[in-house]
Amino acid sequence: MKENYKSGFVALIGRPNVGKSTLMNRLIGQKIAITSNKPQTTRNKIQTVYTCKEGQIVFLDTPGIHKAKNKLGEYMVTVAQRTLKEVDVIVWLVEPDTVVGGGDRRIAEQLSMVKVPVILVINKTDTIKKEEVAQSIEAYRRAGHFEEIIATSALRGNNTHDVIDAIFQYLPYGPQYYDEDTVTDQPQRQIVAELIREKALHALNEEVPHGIAVAIDRMKERPDGRIVDIDATIICERDSHKGIIIGKQGTMLKKIGTNARFEIERMLEQKVNLKLWVKVKKDWRDSDFLVKNFGYDKKEI
Repeated sequence: MKENYKSGFVALIGRPNVGKSTLMNRLIGQKIAITSNKPQTTRNKIQTVYTCKEGQIVFLDTPGIHKAKNKLGEYMVTVAQRTLKEVDVIVWLVEPDTVVGGGDRRIAEQLSMVKVPVILVINKTDTIKKEEVAQSIEAYRRAGHFEEIIATSALRGNNTHDVIDAIFQYLPYGPQYYDEDTVTDQPQRQIVAELIREKALHALNEEVPHGIAVAIDRMKERPDGRIVDIDATIICERDSHKGIIIGKQGTMLKKIGTNARFEIERMLEQKVNLKLWVKVKKDWRDSDFLVKNFGYDKKEI
């Protein structure tokens, strides 16, 4: 083991849509977690790895903690709660509110029961005035015990390195878990599925996104290694949703495909031939079998 080398696991938690994935992508320096301004974007904990000469931080991006409304929701909340017990440091991300709301009070309550250092990060501070940032810090200071409180803007990159410094302060000394060049332990197919889902979330209106999943049916490199052929299916819950996802004369599906292909090619550093289909599976989020089938398995939490 290297001398004075720190390493450990860090949970990134918070209510849906506070900017957890944006912060993680910013800290790691490349896109791993999908981002969207719609809630419930992150469904699995995504492991990303930050390595520097001081040590290594393995981030677990948990689904937002919220009240579960269906089987998928239950799965997501279970993942988030279990993660809190398995890490060395917790980073709790909140919005810059001057009054702490009910959802955040519930999280503060859960955190009061864990024995792990908690760093509070107030995100999106670029959206409010300076004096409101101070009021927000004061409001959250009264809500619980935190080792540090850091005001940031993940989107603008303001003070995000302070988060890394604070984490290293509380991490134990330990081994290097992953190679220097490892950025995530997610299988490529899963990242590809997530990128397609992200582009669908961006392109579609309010009604559809929560009820979609993406299955990769085939992902194969051609013998000459120059092109990767990917066949994927977007699964939705209703026939009316299928029509919206395909769009007039296929325009919406084409837009999703073009945007996703651009991101996938950047990630794989190869040309991609992407074909998308749309299928309806009624109420898949309430079926244990289908939730598991699309990669959200309670046994694997």
